[in-house]
Amino acid sequence: MSLLRDNGPLSRAQLADRVEVPRPRLLAELDRMVTAGRVLEAGPAASRGGRRSTLVQLAPGLRFAAVDLGASSIDIEITDGGLEPVASCSEEADIRSGPVAVLNRVSELLGGMRERGHYTRLDAIGIGLPGPVSFREGVPVSPPIMAGWNRHPVRDTLARAHGCPVVVDNDVNVMALGEQHSGVARTVEHLLFVKIGSGIGSGVQHHGHIYRGAAGAAGDIGHIQVEADGPVCSCGNSGCLEAYFGGTALARDAMAAALDGRSPALADRLAERGALTAVDVGECAAGGDSTCVNLIRDGGHRVGQVLATLVSFMNPSMIVIGGGLSGLGYVLLSEIRSVVYKRSLPLATGNLPIVMSELGPRAGVVGAALLASELSYGGGVWPHPD
Repeated sequence: MSLLRDNGPLSRAQLADRVEVPRPRLLAELDRMVTAGRVLEAGPAASRGGRRSTLVQLAPGLRFAAVDLGASSIDIEITDGGLEPVASCSEEADIRSGPVAVLNRVSELLGGMRERGHYTRLDAIGIGLPGPVSFREGVPVSPPIMAGWNRHPVRDTLARAHGCPVVVDNDVNVMALGEQHSGVARTVEHLLFVKIGSGIGSGVQHHGHIYRGAAGAAGDIGHIQVEADGPVCSCGNSGCLEAYFGGTALARDAMAAALDGRSPALADRLAERGALTAVDVGECAAGGDSTCVNLIRDGGHRVGQVLATLVSFMNPSMIVIGGGLSGLGYVLLSEIRSVVYKRSLPLATGNLPIVMSELGPRAGVVGAALLASELSYGGGVWPHPD
């Protein structure tokens, strides 16, 4: 079924060539899946000489729900069995309002999509959370920005509510999966996906598979210390990368620059709106405000320092920058590239592209849909939550 998802309709002969099982077993399994309504026969395939084989395709009624929870947003996409989008919705939400309120809202949004006829039943749900996740248990574990979520049974709650299997992972792992499946990293075996949003995290892929570590905490680079006596981070430690850069830190620094007169452009926006965000910094930088340009460069420099260490350690074949702050564009990307290429060994960086995400904000929902499909299809790449 994963082959049909990624390649479209295939003949029984083509499937027999690619699936390493005896042909009689393959044909019996296909017959079983046709009876179960999982796949359909789609007419004769092109002749390969001799008797024509039969094309097989995924059933058009398969539906997956992909849920991407951010610090301040809910994004949901319903896809068919081939991960093509059927419907989507997005809205602002505060992850700090707690798991009951947020997950109830997710269920309400899914219910509304069902009422509008986008699905009758879900085959699986994939969900990404902005914090550390125990992948096998389907629960967040001491997430720094998700007060009240620690060990909440996210997987089991959604499974009961929607009557289908559910898979839960860290949002950056999910984005990395999406980017490798459908984005700029399609042919990449060793990927480092870096999300720069309200905070900073990374998804690590080794030989095409997500590396989660012993307890699911791999890739949490936002809490690598860059200064011993730096500002206090949301995790309780001091001097973390995330305390220096990311949406929250950039908004804080923008406020300081507006109040002390270093940025007239930010001061004008503060007087007009009463608050500042990272978006204001990006827009003022694009308008030529030197203070805002320097804020972005300083943040990019610190990110580059951490990534240079990781490049020396894991030797990735590509680094992809995603998340909300990737919208800061070339100023951010060029600073990250400059530091990484300067500080890492030529052997590790000689053929190392550092690029922006091709999927942008859809990386999370594409990855969540991929996880849901693997769970439903029983692909064996990820452990089954049951």
